[in-house]
Amino acid sequence: MNHPFDELLLADPEVADHAHSPLWMVSQEPLLNELVLYLGRFRAQLQKEPDKTHELRFSRDNLRACRAAFDRMIIRGEESLHRLCELLCTSFAGECHLQSVVIGEVPTTGERFTLSQLISRQDLYSTFDLDLGSRQLKKLQYFDGSAWIGPQLVANVVEYQPSEPNRFGVHKIISRIKAEEEIWNKVVDEIFGLDALVKRDKQLRHLSKYVKDIFGVKVVVGSTSEAERLHAAIESMEWDAATLKRLGLPLSEQTERVSVVETKSYVRDSEKESGWGAIKSVVLWHGKMFEIQLQPLGNFWKEREHLTRESHAGFKSRREQVRQKVAAQVPLFGFYQALLKWLFQDPEGMAPVFPGVSVSVAE
Repeated sequence: MNHPFDELLLADPEVADHAHSPLWMVSQEPLLNELVLYLGRFRAQLQKEPDKTHELRFSRDNLRACRAAFDRMIIRGEESLHRLCELLCTSFAGECHLQSVVIGEVPTTGERFTLSQLISRQDLYSTFDLDLGSRQLKKLQYFDGSAWIGPQLVANVVEYQPSEPNRFGVHKIISRIKAEEEIWNKVVDEIFGLDALVKRDKQLRHLSKYVKDIFGVKVVVGSTSEAERLHAAIESMEWDAATLKRLGLPLSEQTERVSVVETKSYVRDSEKESGWGAIKSVVLWHGKMFEIQLQPLGNFWKEREHLTRESHAGFKSRREQVRQKVAAQVPLFGFYQALLKWLFQDPEGMAPVFPGVSVSVAE
């Protein structure tokens, strides 16, 4: 039996069986791939024939399966992310202690704080990263001067803290994933080619259709020169069968090394308000795409202080401003943001509406 998206997908040979959605390099879940391609093709038809009424058709069972596929993507991606972090620890930092680091905010006052807690490897692999942070915050209540308030989660990461100094000057290795809403916002960005509105490196256009930074690693080192030296070491690193076996990984071309597909360096031009500066690479490892940032310690503390002091300003805020401007000029863009939020975060709520679009969900 065909999937409910097949008819629209196969109408165009450019989005036939082997086409890849923006999520393919991190998910490789066929249903998610088909859903995103279906939405991309629907957008193209709607913009091509704006005077017609178009029907977005979904199956409730299929949407449940898509949401389950999304959860699998996060679980598998997080596991691979932590395996990669452990390999980086083994090769460049030595034995490490694990910490869950949470930045929270008191909603009534805007006051922010950082909370750290040691965790075990069992905790790491048995719980979503975001759940680790949420679980810590649920233990807290803050008095805002008139009432006791539960704090909100701003950011949550897992830190690998070396127990001894190391020859690469690694102070910590940090793993993080995008929040669910941000993941889907970035999918909409790619469906609409949002980055075409900003300058893009022409040599990297072959990667433009992929969402590349859902799963990220940050390695904090002492200096810019150490960041550059570590980048070269990671590019040439190969892990042997014994090292991979200790982490439950098979020896293959996909696991014995990372394949660097793009790199940009911002460490020598990092006088930004947020303090952000790093060597940023997109790599393929174990069949998935990851972002690795190598950041000098001074830049890291500036960025952390900025994040703790202010709302998630800087790039995320600017990105949201761009999205808002695009949505004002291209209302279909805003509709797609609302559509994906409804499909994956509020499926029992009312479907968003848009002129000329009928949304139907079959039982």
